[in-house]
Amino acid sequence: MSPIELNKRQEDILQIVKENGPITGEHIAERLNLTRATLRPDLAILTMAGFLDARPRVGYFYSGKKASVTLTDSINNLKVKDFHSGPVVVPETMTVYDAICFMFSEDVGTLFVVDKNEFLTGVLSRKDLLRTSIGTQDLNKIPVHIIMTRMPNISYCQRSDSLVVAANKLIEREVDSLPVVEPQEGGLTIVGRLTKTTITRAFLSLAQNV
Repeated sequence: MSPIELNKRQEDILQIVKENGPITGEHIAERLNLTRATLRPDLAILTMAGFLDARPRVGYFYSGKKASVTLTDSINNLKVKDFHSGPVVVPETMTVYDAICFMFSEDVGTLFVVDKNEFLTGVLSRKDLLRTSIGTQDLNKIPVHIIMTRMPNISYCQRSDSLVVAANKLIEREVDSLPVVEPQEGGLTIVGRLTKTTITRAFLSLAQNV
């Protein structure tokens, strides 16, 4: 595993924090004539890699760690349980028409389908609904269980999984979100959802807290 290599701006940020820490992200941005938003990815990388530490309402300060600290070691400590959002589920008996309306009203790209026991049985994507809506079929007469992707062809994660494991599943399966589940006798109960956007926000969270 290779040590993380810093770019010029990240080196400049470290020098500013060494000389002036604790210092807020806003003040670092002012010294570099950049916006706070522009610096967020760099601050997140430096913080998660162990070069900087951050305290809410205090600022950033130099942690004294060396460049041998890897980014991978740091992000492996981020867990699904700390970042997942609430699940968006529909019953197997819901019609495709109602599912389309529900998806738009909830502003999500994926719906998780459950049976009468509230166990995960399928996943509905925008593509599934769009594919079905093309043609002359009556969408009010087609239940979602006819068109959904079924178990066991569904990728999912658990609350104890690392975000790296979950991110790999998202990439490998080329999906926008994963159901977060808890195994129960008889099936999987959905307790949340994890999206690509959620993971991106998680990797920036340390920088945004200051």
